[in-house]
Amino acid sequence: MRIVFITYFVFCLGAVSFAQQIPQYSQWLFHQFAMNPAHAGIKKCIDIHGVFRAQWVGIKGAPLSGFTTASIPLNSKRKKFLSARHGMGIKFEADKIGQFNTNRFNLAYAGHFNFNKDNRLSLGLYAGIVQFGYNHSTSTTVTPDPAVMRETSIIRPDAHFGAWWNGKNYYIGLMANQLIPTKWNIGEDSRFRFHFALNGGYRFIINDNLGLITSSMVRFPVIGPVNADININFDIQNIVNLGVGFRTQDAVIFMAGFKINQQFSLNYSFDLTVSGLRKASSGTHEIGISFLTCKPENRSTSRCPLFE
Repeated sequence: MRIVFITYFVFCLGAVSFAQQIPQYSQWLFHQFAMNPAHAGIKKCIDIHGVFRAQWVGIKGAPLSGFTTASIPLNSKRKKFLSARHGMGIKFEADKIGQFNTNRFNLAYAGHFNFNKDNRLSLGLYAGIVQFGYNHSTSTTVTPDPAVMRETSIIRPDAHFGAWWNGKNYYIGLMANQLIPTKWNIGEDSRFRFHFALNGGYRFIINDNLGLITSSMVRFPVIGPVNADININFDIQNIVNLGVGFRTQDAVIFMAGFKINQQFSLNYSFDLTVSGLRKASSGTHEIGISFLTCKPENRSTSRCPLFE
């Protein structure tokens, strides 16, 4: 019980102070638009995604996170190189940790610029609102404390920027989150703080039926430890995906997924906790789904939609 209490206290402290305020997901490779607004409308048809994540199962008050996204191209045809294509999207995300919850609703716009057949630059922006709340109903103190027993809910503007560059077999992404560092009016210096992240990947085509994708994500909170994901995923006929990853100071990640008719995807990941939390946690579960309204021409690994 003691370690559960201490862990729970650390969770709450991180949620209301300077630590990581952006939920992290193990399946970010398959849900790029949820991470980066530059992906809005990057594909040729409507693209719908959803993820639910239960982190550090077994610890009371542990994070529960999830999102739903949809994006659509406004002009999917390239008339000539350097001519812009455009896309729009929508994202709703919810994150709960202990008595604290954060809900975001954002609209996205992105422009896509092809410099040649394979190289593309995309720039995008999320804009919307974020609601942060505190529910005192499950809080207890040794002595009555009006500050703890006061329910709080605030709404603030929200904005995020993203950039994306990809070639035939590689990509690089940049994400600048919480561009508007507004205060919460809870405590002396509690606020939404700027976060920065980089991700990238490279695809090795072993043959027409097997591909290997190496990828990584590095997150830079303003105050708090930098953390990174390093992943290796095997793509079998662009139908079955198997992968393993490592998150620094946190977990080993195992991933598996499959596609139906190249349109519907289902992915599951399990984070095996390797930090000190492993004594109280049975790991992290994450499930993700996605759906494309158009069907790719073939299922070869050389036609992976991430690089089209």
